Amino acid sequence: MEYEEILLVKASWYYYMEGLTQQEIGEYLGIPRLRVNRLLDKARKNGVIQFSVRSADSSRMHAERSLIHRFHLKDAFVVPAAFGSADVNENVAQGAAMYVNDHLEHTSFINMGYGDTPSRVLNHLANMTETPINVVSLTGGVNYYLPNTKSDIFNAKLYLTPAPLIVSNPTIVDVLMKEQSISQVINMASLAQMSIVGIGALNENATIIKNGSLTRNDFLLLQMKGAVGDILCHFIDENGDLIPNDLEQRLISTSLDQLKGFANTVGVAAGADKAKAILAALRGGYLNTLITDETTAQLVLELAGNETPEDGSGENI
Repeated sequence: MEYEEILLVKASWYYYMEGLTQQEIGEYLGIPRLRVNRLLDKARKNGVIQFSVRSADSSRMHAERSLIHRFHLKDAFVVPAAFGSADVNENVAQGAAMYVNDHLEHTSFINMGYGDTPSRVLNHLANMTETPINVVSLTGGVNYYLPNTKSDIFNAKLYLTPAPLIVSNPTIVDVLMKEQSISQVINMASLAQMSIVGIGALNENATIIKNGSLTRNDFLLLQMKGAVGDILCHFIDENGDLIPNDLEQRLISTSLDQLKGFANTVGVAAGADKAKAILAALRGGYLNTLITDETTAQLVLELAGNETPEDGSGENI
């Protein structure tokens, strides 16, 4: 073995295996630090140093890159299966809260959608942040945005829409939307740095079924019309197109067109039963970032097959 190659191996071992700095290696080998730097660079190029990623992590990274590429996302975060709690929604909510906390400027405002998973994200985020976060609701239904019983700390200032999520008559919507307290919140939402939304599936576990806002018969009718899921209580088909229905006229909720106009929309959802709804949301171009779990990410990619959205899809963005 030639002396240069011996130096390559030594420098690489001391740097990567023993954690020495380039300066310390230079002093130990009696060579300038700059030469150590060149040796390490040459070792990488010549294959003396070879990097490998654990198979589980590699699978997650591949799923993230595939989601970003196929749907023109800005980012994707696939939460490890073993992360945190055994509850997949809790896992993803914890991961999403950490993601948002890392990406959020704490003087800024974030929008929050309704639903079980976004509510968990909000509670985790308000518990971990060092400075109070400013949260704007994207829908009516104040209860969705309040601290849960598990929150010992809730470090958030809430700007809520003082109205129900669903009202009995379209005329009431027109009246409420003219109220200053509601219009102010709507205007704030358009200026927020980030928006967090859940993606619902049409099954009995849906938040909107559990809280009695809609019935199973309502869901059955929506399914017959082609709905596969909802965003902010707007029901969409497999291509992400809005399903015309009477409920639309009775909603106190940010519209899907408004959602597309926001600067950075993060979809948070998990579970095999939500895979079709997540794919529909991606096809519709409503999300900039997707946060989900490994199993769901793989199901979404399998359902998508080899499809690639047209240019601009996913890019509201």
